[in-house]
Amino acid sequence: MTDGWTQYRAQPTAVGQPRPGRSRSDRMREARSRRRRRLTIGLSLAVLIAVIIGVVFLGSRLWHSMFGAQTDFVGDGVSDLVIEVRNGDTTTAIGQTLQESNVVATVKSFVDAAAGNAAISAIQPGFYKLRTEIPAADAVERLVDPQNRVGKLVIPEGRQLDDIQDVKTHAVTDGILTMIARASCVDLDGEGRCMPVEQLREVAGTAPAAALSVPHWAEPAVRAMGDDPRRLEGLIAAGTWNINPSATPQQTLSSLISASSAMYAQAGLLEAAERANMSPYEILTVASLVQRESKPDDFAKVARVIYNRLAVNHKLEFDSTVNYPLDRQEVATTDADRGQITPWNTYMSEGLPATPICSPSQAALIAAEQPEPGDWLFFVTIDMQGTTLFTRDYEQHLVNIREALANGVLDSAR
Repeated sequence: MTDGWTQYRAQPTAVGQPRPGRSRSDRMREARSRRRRRLTIGLSLAVLIAVIIGVVFLGSRLWHSMFGAQTDFVGDGVSDLVIEVRNGDTTTAIGQTLQESNVVATVKSFVDAAAGNAAISAIQPGFYKLRTEIPAADAVERLVDPQNRVGKLVIPEGRQLDDIQDVKTHAVTDGILTMIARASCVDLDGEGRCMPVEQLREVAGTAPAAALSVPHWAEPAVRAMGDDPRRLEGLIAAGTWNINPSATPQQTLSSLISASSAMYAQAGLLEAAERANMSPYEILTVASLVQRESKPDDFAKVARVIYNRLAVNHKLEFDSTVNYPLDRQEVATTDADRGQITPWNTYMSEGLPATPICSPSQAALIAAEQPEPGDWLFFVTIDMQGTTLFTRDYEQHLVNIREALANGVLDSAR
């Protein structure tokens, strides 16, 4: 029995039941058709995306080729800076340094501008003053201009850390610390900058040995000198060095001592010390005495005198060791000078001075490593031409001294 409402209400269709009039084959064809439509739409979208990406890429290339990244700077630049050319740098490597420092716009622009330039091919390692954002050709021109090289330090043979004054002429010879300070000077955008000598001296006396790259064979002697800046004497070798004007005093001293240690090692200092049953530091000290006490022709003989005296516990009695802490240069010294007790005065103590007294030359180092055979204990320069006489006999030595006095070489006997 039905009521009126039920008579007109739509009746539910069972889920999954086939609609009237559609066969199984019809339903399968419809499913295949839907899958084909979905595949076609997917492929079309993929092609469209690929086309869009290609258009964007090509458009970007076209934009940059016409209006994009600058291939070279123009104008006089923005600000001064210092860049480093490292040992073995090719033109491309220099160009990369310049691009990273914003000196040139691209490596290629610099390489092209430097093509065929013999001066660039022969450029020396070191530090150079340039400007940011300058044309590549301008960068090439500035690099090959010697006036733009900065931080070049040339230490002559026989220099000591502190300045010294000639007693007779009063002329002052710059010490290594003064030379470092002067080499560090650079003018950037009109502002002059130099590393103060006072800061270098303070760091030389107070910085830890490890922070200054002091070699292990010199550490005991350096520590024994406490906070005396002269504890670093001899550890900065004579020669030509490059220092970074923007580095700190500690970084500068560390780099110089590290490079010098490597140079000493390469020259055979460690092996020579082992053969002589001495420390490398002692050999370096002997070489510094040889440098100050004689001329190159006599280096090997003077080295032998030093070793002979050490072997018989004879005081060295060198005026150079008396003058050293006085920061002066004089052929002969007074009785009062020789009577002063210092870590260096070899008139007052046996053995070697506490530190080297200068930075010896390579020739002096070789003499200290390979002294000439002989039994000499005494030597004295007898004329203004530098003739030096060597003997083992003290009485003969006194005769030689009288000749030196007669020729005006000495004011008083050693």
